[in-house]
Amino acid sequence: MSGFLAPKEGGYRVAVVGATGAVGLTMLEVLAERKFPISELIPLASSRSAGSFVAFNRLDTEVLDLASFDPEGVDIALFSAGGATSLEYAPRFAEAGCYVIDNSSAWRMDEAVALVVPEVNPEMLEMARINRIIANPNCSTIQMVVALAPLHRVVPIRRVVVATYQAVSGAGGKAIEELANQTRQLLAGASAESNVFPARIAFNVIPQIDIFMDDGYTKEEHKMMDETRKILQADIALTATTVRVPVFYGHSEALNVEFVAAMAAEQVRDLLADADGICVVDDPSTEDYPLASEAGGTDPVWVGRIRDDASQANTIDMWVVADNIRKGAALNAVQIAELLIA
Repeated sequence: MSGFLAPKEGGYRVAVVGATGAVGLTMLEVLAERKFPISELIPLASSRSAGSFVAFNRLDTEVLDLASFDPEGVDIALFSAGGATSLEYAPRFAEAGCYVIDNSSAWRMDEAVALVVPEVNPEMLEMARINRIIANPNCSTIQMVVALAPLHRVVPIRRVVVATYQAVSGAGGKAIEELANQTRQLLAGASAESNVFPARIAFNVIPQIDIFMDDGYTKEEHKMMDETRKILQADIALTATTVRVPVFYGHSEALNVEFVAAMAAEQVRDLLADADGICVVDDPSTEDYPLASEAGGTDPVWVGRIRDDASQANTIDMWVVADNIRKGAALNAVQIAELLIA
């Protein structure tokens, strides 16, 4: 796969749309940490945030109004401002010659748009040469397919059953505040106020993420099922139950994976230990396994509790954890941008 953008002396003009949100701010951090070659960084947001400042490479940079911004001359735009914003503005940036990497669900299932996880399907970026829009998958999908792909390449996967334990940061800054406020209220003996979630999240778990669909699954569950099949290019049987838990950062997933032929836990452990973007932490003798509290702020997908399913042949169970804001959004987008200039 040849580079999409020619080398530029001094770097590229990079825009971050939704720069004041949790994911946008993390995108800025990751761009700086990975020393992405940038000649000009352009933070963009709605008129409400325009005129404020964000930090990039230890400098304060003014946030510009997306609605009045001219995208001409921008090389790459990282979007994290919601589906409606992406549907309206991503084509404008693309038509101006910019490559758009979109973190919303707006373009993910569009047949003409690449849905990319760099460790899994970088070859799909070739689709972007035509329309210049690339979709970032759902956070819970990303960490799952990073763990599944190295196994699926060796022995095809027949079926996956996944239950997620998703941090409140996946619902945005107000959700983080709600968990913190409810925790304080309950510890003080007061009643807890719920505005973001359909039920109290503090000291509770909620078996609903996003709205319910006609078949009884939630929209989040459909995202995981549909996106996984598109990314892996396989008709895998997959069922998901997505659950919100009172954790600030870090999604966890319990996976039950059935293969078409024999795949033992020890083989799974070896394959994942050699895979890009994965750290295996799996030692029952020392009670060592991945924790959401330790995954926060880190880049890898962490895998542990790997074991043979005692109830069914050719099936293994494993526990998968990742920082949903970093690998589940910002880092994956920046990794795609790095492929564009490779």
